[in-house]
Formats: sequence, C-alpha cells, structure tokens
Amino acid sequence: MSRRRYDESDVRVRPGKGTRPRTKTRPEHRSAESAMVVSVDRGRWGCVLGGDPERPVVTMRARELGRTPIVVGDRVDVVGDLSGKPDTLARIVRVADRSTVLRRTADDTDPYERIVVANAAQLLIVVALADPPPRTGFVERALVAAYVGGLRPILCLTKSDLASPEEFTAAFADLDVPVVVAGREDPIDDVETMLAGELTALIGHSGVGKSTLVNRLVPEADRAVGLVSGVGKGRHTSTQSVALHLPRAGWVIDTPGIRSFGLAHISPEDVVAAFSDLAEAVQNCPRGCTHLGPPADPECALDELEGKSARRVGAVRHLLEAISSNETW
Repeated sequence: MSRRRYDESDVRVRPGKGTRPRTKTRPEHRSAESAMVVSVDRGRWGCVLGGDPERPVVTMRARELGRTPIVVGDRVDVVGDLSGKPDTLARIVRVADRSTVLRRTADDTDPYERIVVANAAQLLIVVALADPPPRTGFVERALVAAYVGGLRPILCLTKSDLASPEEFTAAFADLDVPVVVAGREDPIDDVETMLAGELTALIGHSGVGKSTLVNRLVPEADRAVGLVSGVGKGRHTSTQSVALHLPRAGWVIDTPGIRSFGLAHISPEDVVAAFSDLAEAVQNCPRGCTHLGPPADPECALDELEGKSARRVGAVRHLLEAISSNETW
C-alpha cells in the first residue's frame, strides 16, 4: 500500500489543538533579524528582511526546528549570511506565533490540515461570473476558512462582461462580505484600495482570472517573483504560493488554483463563533446542537433571534450545510 508523503505544511488534526509553531531560543540566536517568508520551494524559504522587498535572502530551516511547518506569510527570525548575495544561505531559527491561519484539508475526511498562508489579514476570494460558472459551495467553504482562521473575506468577481453579479452576490448579502468587481475592462481602484497596506491572500479556481488580476495589481509580477524568491529557478509556478509586494504598500499572496477545499478541521461551533451575535445566542442551545435548525435541531437557540441577526442565521446555516455536505470542488 502506498503511503501519503508528509509535507512540511501538513499538520495532524487534533480536536482542541492549534498549530502554534515550535520554537527554541539559543544564546547565539538573540541577535537574529526578523523577516517575512515570501516563497517556499524544495526545502528553501525565500524571505525579506524586515518585510523590505529590497532585502531578499534565501534561507534553510535550522536543525533545532525539526519539522516545524514554515509557510508563506510566516514571521521568522534568521541568522547567518544575510547579505542576500547569490549562493548564500541564511537559517531560520524561530517562527513567531501566527495571528491568523488559512487552512484546508484535501477533503472532508483527510486527517491532515494544510496551512496555506499565515498572518494574512484578508482573503480575496476570486470567482468568475461565467466560464467557468460561479459555485456558491466553493465560496461558502472559503468563507468558513476565512472566518475560522481570523481573516477578513472579500469577494472579488471577474469576467463581469459575461454575466451580471447581482444574483450571485445576493446569496452572501447577510454576511456583510465586501464585494468588488474586477473584470478585464473594469478599473481595479477599489481592489487596490482594499489591499493597500495589508497582507492579503488570493484564492480561486483555475481559469477564473486570478493570474490576470495579480498581473494588474503587480506590474511585471514575474520579475517581482524573481527578486523576492531566490528559490529554485526564481519563477512562480501554479503549484507554489508566493508573496508579491504591492506598488501602494502591502503584500498579496498568490496561491495555487484550488481543486478541492476540505474542512475536516472545522466544527459548527468554530463557524458560529466568528459572529459575536450568534456566538452569544448558541450558549443556550442544547448539548449536541449542530445549529442547522429544524428538523435536525428543533430547539436551536438561533431560531429565537430577530432582525438582522435572524437573517444572518440563514446565511450562516448555508455555511454549515456546506461543511457538512462533504462535497469537494
């Protein structure tokens, strides 16, 4: 029987356990310089010292960190040769606690959760309005991952020349998710304003125009990858995430096209906890309530809410149904 290869960004799911990186401190590491990870490839990490895109270095993971997962967006401490000159290699000796984590599993039964991006403030969910047709199920799963991971979701619609956005976006109106339109012929001023000064992860299916959007946000994006990466051949491929510096400050993390978005590590309580008004109400739910409402949960306390909170209950239950459907995309 073949065994699944363990990736350094995979973590065994354990209920109640987090993914806090393991760190050790040695006296000789106290003078380490802080950096942000911008690329990962074949056991090497491209970093920028002090978050400055003009100070790239290539690093390896220090032996004492063992198999500690290190992903794009991580804040790390590095030592060694920090000149950034060709063929030089520094060492990552510490990984800071993560403020947010975007995670997924291969499917809803996979025991491994993959950390896609660390410390991103926002998640830009890129969806085509046609060709391929938009899928609410994928967006709902991405929203769940954002809410649970602590990221602010933004819905970005492409190919607006092929279909109108109103019908599709109506499904998410009660979640108060910001929506921006970024078709080929649309100005992207609103997108640039939302991303300026922030660390934002982009996700989307292959073919939705994500790469086109990245190239509009970061002119000469291929050249920028070569400058900040220094890993492998210095070229971004569809199989690796990479952080790119935005002209108006901030960073955008371009992630590979998503083929599936498993949420095995997420429970209904995790989703409801992202909404303060709902989280308070479910304290009165009976034990074992899944918050889906009748007939599954006839005594769910969410059914007692009124006004805007009641409308949000319906939208959140769609999210709960999405993670209980075990449907991959």
